[in-house]
Amino acid sequence: MLADILQSGLIISILATAVRMGTILLLAAIGELVVERSGVLNLSVEGMMLSGAFGGFMGAYYTNSLWLGVLSAILAGLLVSALFGLLAVVLQIDQTVSGLTVNIFAAGLTFYLYRALFPNVGATSIPAIKPFSEFQIPFLSDIPIIGKILFSQYALSYLAFILMLLVAFYLYRTKSGLILRTLGENPRAVDMKGINVMRYRFLAVLFGGMMAGLAGSFITLASVGIFVADITSGRGWLAIAIVIFGDWKPVKILWASLFFGFIDALQMQLQASGVQLPFQLFLAMPYILTTLAVFLARKRSGAPLALGVHYVRE
Repeated sequence: MLADILQSGLIISILATAVRMGTILLLAAIGELVVERSGVLNLSVEGMMLSGAFGGFMGAYYTNSLWLGVLSAILAGLLVSALFGLLAVVLQIDQTVSGLTVNIFAAGLTFYLYRALFPNVGATSIPAIKPFSEFQIPFLSDIPIIGKILFSQYALSYLAFILMLLVAFYLYRTKSGLILRTLGENPRAVDMKGINVMRYRFLAVLFGGMMAGLAGSFITLASVGIFVADITSGRGWLAIAIVIFGDWKPVKILWASLFFGFIDALQMQLQASGVQLPFQLFLAMPYILTTLAVFLARKRSGAPLALGVHYVRE
């Protein structure tokens, strides 16, 4: 009975979409994990993802190369994260205010540039590119059920899993990773060892921006092949919630990403099936889930002790 249910195309399609949507969130979440482990609260993930989605689309559109589009997305995320790093780390402006400011700036800038580059865009004329195709891993993709779910995904999905493993190895198996984690707990101890706290935190922010930009490129270069305003639809906020829900640990963040990806895939299927639910509910879903995740994880102790706290050298 269970095998018959799993063999049905609908269930397999939902689970495959869940992996696809989950790895978008995973890319942004593991970048945010590194940033928060350094003690910096980055609320500008949404803006970085949006900038990456825009930069990736423009890069691919004008070069006719999807992989150059990916590099453009990473660069766009890097530039926006540098702005956040300047505000929150160098100038030590309140990190919450800095993150929200960058989000507003990125939303306005991407919309302005898009309209400037495509002044005649309309409902019937939207610039588009041919997105990535699914990459089927030989032999593994032929395995019943899991072959379609796990081994017939986009290249960026496989990259997300690889990067998650590399980040986990870096945090827990390298000296630099130990220093980064100590930064989030006791930056003064790191400073007393002669290590530049500001530089480490700034580099962590840049890495988080590149990962968020990569996640944004996944949306425009693999999922839809177009760019529209607010195309990220709150996924940057979900990435922050996933880090909290995952207790600031890479493996838990992986499972949390896949869970939220499943919720996203399920609501997409409900929409496609014509389920009569208010359209506003689907728009609000990322924010509802973010609030729920924060509420459920409110008593967890995995948060770095110095998260969101500026370090002033005495």
